[in-house]
Amino acid sequence: MKRIGLVIFPGFQILDLVAVTVFEVANSTLDAPAYDVRLLSEHGGQVTSSSGVRVDSEGFGDDAYDTMIVTGALDIPRASEGLLAFLRQASVRSQRTASICTGAFILAESGLLDGRRATTHWRDARTLQQRFPKIKVEEDKIFVVDETIWSSAGMTSCIDLCLAMVDHDLGVEISRSVAKSLVVHHRRAGGQSQFSSLLDLQTRTERIQDALTYAKNNLHKPLQVEDLAEVAHLSPRQFSRTFRSETGQSPAKAIENLRVDAARALLEDARHTIDAVAMRTGFADTERMRRAFLRAYGHPPQAIRRAARATAG
Repeated sequence: MKRIGLVIFPGFQILDLVAVTVFEVANSTLDAPAYDVRLLSEHGGQVTSSSGVRVDSEGFGDDAYDTMIVTGALDIPRASEGLLAFLRQASVRSQRTASICTGAFILAESGLLDGRRATTHWRDARTLQQRFPKIKVEEDKIFVVDETIWSSAGMTSCIDLCLAMVDHDLGVEISRSVAKSLVVHHRRAGGQSQFSSLLDLQTRTERIQDALTYAKNNLHKPLQVEDLAEVAHLSPRQFSRTFRSETGQSPAKAIENLRVDAARALLEDARHTIDAVAMRTGFADTERMRRAFLRAYGHPPQAIRRAARATAG
């Protein structure tokens, strides 16, 4: 059984405890539990999160853990010397040492990120780079794995991080089963952008949201305004007017952005040819995809793929 230590501290972000659920659900899918998860803190006992909710924990000790994960906080946390010393010692005995969100600042203070690649919440990534210039901060990644050091972006990306750990430990079928139980998409590739066009498309009505969900799940299709209007149960004219009013974009521009998001993820995953990516995401040909990438990123798809390969290397 693999032992997982999740380190909390006063003012930690309680959302990070969802990491525990990933391992809990993984255990429930197996004949025998694969993980033993413990909440750890410097002094043990109750620890108050930034929301005011208190959580029981065990004090630091000499027990060995296969994986040590330090949580983050809404604001950039300041670690005690006791916490930093514990992480340095634990990393020697652990197979993996990881951070969630701004927990990367704690790993950085401990020196464990020196000379390594890492990520954190996009909001704080440049601050991390400025404070700790020995780190190569990849501010637009969901999670980063650099040998034994793992780090994730902000908030719910801890689910992706832990699903990747389950995938590594138990295989892709188990991690898919866990994702399905959690009602989330199977883990996003670590190189996938933290940003998503869907996050920018703030809708007010269920009709427009249903149309966007349909579009995201059917990018390989032509997706004319008439198709989306039918899903939203509106006339094409009503749909176009309502869509622009709610999102600030035309349906055509929004669909292009969704296609670019999906294509970038496939390109970074590196298992598909550029031609195949263009077809799967509905661009029809590589020239149309190239023009869309230049509008969105200022770089062609080939440059995105080269950058992803360089990062992986």
